[in-house]
Amino acid sequence: MIPASAAAQAGSGAATFKTQCQLCHGPDGTGDTPLGKQLQAANLHSKDIQKKTNAELHKVVHDGNGNMPPFADQLSDSEIDQVIKFVRTFGKTAKK
Repeated sequence: MIPASAAAQAGSGAATFKTQCQLCHGPDGTGDTPLGKQLQAANLHSKDIQKKTNAELHKVVHDGNGNMPPFADQLSDSEIDQVIKFVRTFGKTAKK
């Protein structure tokens, strides 16, 4: 069973993902959206993404990377951490 606080954080991370990340990365995190394809958005299920440390992912979201814009002005460190926890759930689903 997931502790209530962890479930709440994943839930708020999911909500933030939906409003801030889904346009490019898609609801399933694969990057299979028109804008995601155009910008070559990362597939968040990929081993390359999932093997990164939380600190590395935090830096990418905070500072931006390649075509991904920085979110430092839009998300707090806590919100970024919650999104990363949600992104980690993509690594637990079956790979296509």
